[in-house]
Amino acid sequence: MTSNTPHTTQFEYISCALHSGVGEMVLNRADKHNAFDEVMISEMIAALDGFASNDDCQVLVLKANGKNFSAGADLNWMRKQAKMDFEQNLADANALATLMHKLDKFPKPTVALVQGAAFGGALGLICASDIAIATTRASFCLSEVKLGLIPAVISPYVARTMGQRASRRYMLTAERFSAEQALKLDVVHEVSDDLEAAAEPIIAALLSNSPQGMAWVKTLLSRLEDGVIDANTLAYTSERIARIRVSNEGQEGLNAFFDKRKPDWKAI
Repeated sequence: MTSNTPHTTQFEYISCALHSGVGEMVLNRADKHNAFDEVMISEMIAALDGFASNDDCQVLVLKANGKNFSAGADLNWMRKQAKMDFEQNLADANALATLMHKLDKFPKPTVALVQGAAFGGALGLICASDIAIATTRASFCLSEVKLGLIPAVISPYVARTMGQRASRRYMLTAERFSAEQALKLDVVHEVSDDLEAAAEPIIAALLSNSPQGMAWVKTLLSRLEDGVIDANTLAYTSERIARIRVSNEGQEGLNAFFDKRKPDWKAI
């Protein structure tokens, strides 16, 4: 592993591991229901940067120790925010926005495994991940309006995932919703009480795919988020497929298919 892997950094509120191509970023503050503050946010940003630059990491799994995935914002952190001026609050919010953006644009597939409560900002982390699996007893909530606040920083990811109509309901009512409802809203892709077993075939599928291909898929979908199909869209998508066909991994994948063998992505 390279020297900048998260293995080499000691974190206070998260733990990281990397084995057989699978990186794990684990929220590790179970005594506080994995509620996050400025320390945990900075640690997650550092971990994401480390995993992103580590070629040995092909897939990133986001999960949490303890009963709950995350209760959202830490109470002591919220007390600090209440005493901050606008500029301090802006800097604080920018750090959380950076975390969400880095997870959303992470250059490798991300899988979130969710148990128990996933409230507030935790829902942002889930919606910014590529794939999410939750236990049957998981519960979700966007409770900010109960405190006179709004889920501003996470709203782009939540609204993209749930859609505007559902987002209006759950951001306005601040009601809890179940894993079953989260499945209907596309917040999670599967519901299983054995998260590791449910994730295993998904991770295996991801590990077998072209790293470049998967990274380009994420960039492609990000570019197409506005839903506009015009001349620029046609030019961009045509250029992308032509470019990847002549790339090293594109050539390896095509040749392996015609040679009836498995592609050797690591040899490229």
